[in-house]
Amino acid sequence: MDALTDRQLEVLRFIARQIEDCGYPPTIREIGEALDIRSTNGVNDHLKALERKGYLTRDPVKSRALIPTPQGRETLGGNGGARTSNVVPFTRTPAPALKPMGRLVEIPIIGRVAAGQPILAQERVEDTVQVDSFLLGTNKKVYGLRVQGDSMIGDGILPGDYIFVKKQLHAEDGEIVVAMIDEEATVKRVYFEGDRVRFQPSNPRMAPIYVRASDFRTTMILGVVVGVYRKLG
Repeated sequence: MDALTDRQLEVLRFIARQIEDCGYPPTIREIGEALDIRSTNGVNDHLKALERKGYLTRDPVKSRALIPTPQGRETLGGNGGARTSNVVPFTRTPAPALKPMGRLVEIPIIGRVAAGQPILAQERVEDTVQVDSFLLGTNKKVYGLRVQGDSMIGDGILPGDYIFVKKQLHAEDGEIVVAMIDEEATVKRVYFEGDRVRFQPSNPRMAPIYVRASDFRTTMILGVVVGVYRKLG
């Protein structure tokens, strides 16, 4: 693989940092402003070089579709340490006798997501919940979604639960993700199977959703589930 110039490495590093910090890639204009590249053509030249050398993939139709390849993440020192696919149960209020193990963070609940048939997630804050950051296992941007349906009951995600989702555009095989399919959001385990991507429920009575690999875009992944909250009583 061709080596990167210092400027190309700087661009790749900025893209990866923005994805980790914000949950989505920067636009061409944002790259130019952050790195003092005066023209969008100049930014494009660096992006084309990164793509040609195998460090970056992008969708030319969309403004926020710049994703470092596995080789690109390896060059930057890894993929940020993606967490486990297992969910963790929480209660709304920590027991008074327990001291926080990290620090309390306020998680916005921004809408709903189906664990059955997909339902459009309404991105507006409906509520907030405070959770110890130690339990989430991440200091990246996390949001909450209310679950409807019972297709993920095998993973302990029940109707009415709130899932905590770390914003990111990539997922490992078998992780529980929130995905946008046909403009609607759903929660499933994701499996990459050659010519197709399978979104698998954990309820044996329900069928998986298949997306052709040629139709799949990384922007379909809205995030990885890192926890679940259930209100008791």
